[in-house]
Amino acid sequence: MHIDFAPPSNGTYNNAGSSRQLASYLEHEDLERMEKGIYTESFFNLTDNNIYKSKVIKDIDSNIGQLLKIDAKFYAIHVSPSEKELRAMGNTEQAKAMKRYIREVFIPEYAKNFNKGLSASDIKFYGKIHFDRSRSDNELNMHCHLIVSRKDQSNKKKLSPLTNHKNTKKGTITGGFDRVNLFQQVEQGFDKLFGYNRQQAESFDYHNMMKNDSIIEQLKLQEQDIQFSERKIAINQDNNQENLLYINIENTKVPHITIKQESSTSAYPSFNKENKQLYDSFISIALGQIVFSPNQEEQIPKTKKKKRKRHGL
Repeated sequence: MHIDFAPPSNGTYNNAGSSRQLASYLEHEDLERMEKGIYTESFFNLTDNNIYKSKVIKDIDSNIGQLLKIDAKFYAIHVSPSEKELRAMGNTEQAKAMKRYIREVFIPEYAKNFNKGLSASDIKFYGKIHFDRSRSDNELNMHCHLIVSRKDQSNKKKLSPLTNHKNTKKGTITGGFDRVNLFQQVEQGFDKLFGYNRQQAESFDYHNMMKNDSIIEQLKLQEQDIQFSERKIAINQDNNQENLLYINIENTKVPHITIKQESSTSAYPSFNKENKQLYDSFISIALGQIVFSPNQEEQIPKTKKKKRKRHGL
């Protein structure tokens, strides 16, 4: 999951003025899809769908109480699942799944992370789903753009996800915002919501450590990832070998032959001495060359000669 906060600029992401330029930009994909006869997704918020752009602009631009002219009025956030994560969201109605993730996981965690006792209903935001990404070769590219107001729904509290303060108790700014914690929580929320089995190499913690930690720590983490992959391969090989032996035994239908496999971490089975002879016999049978050892020969009972009865002379 890739999440980023678009830095303010003098162009599309200029957040010191009106949100009109950003909202208009977010509709550019709609025109392309309409020309191709493909459906489009309108703006949405916590409770409603099919919201017009004019309402988005009016709602965001009017929620700026006590903000200075140069202050940020809103923030742009990109939420971009990986191709594997998108597949975990389902093959159909992915846009619906994305909205559910934003409403049930991302926005609630965003609100809590300010440490001001806020909930999802306190956040004024509008989302827009896009289906294509430029400079991407992935088959699936759906992602979500969010326009989030600087002020809460009551237009009283200032909320900045770009502050460097983290859970501060004293001073001018209280609460703060911990972006690392947000990334961790929304990733865990995604996995729980969609039952996604995230591998270590896909996690935020892994990528964060590889980016910021020392070379020694990075090598340790890579080694753990390699060992995990090797264990999975060994287990799969063990299971495949056991299945192959089971199938051969069933096909030959040889009675009274028991093969005991010792537990081993290697990819190949080993047998104890007691069953070595039986195993050799089993291999011979599987090859169509049935050979019985002296200990396995059938004991053919000898017929007893009948004694003739003597008749008296």
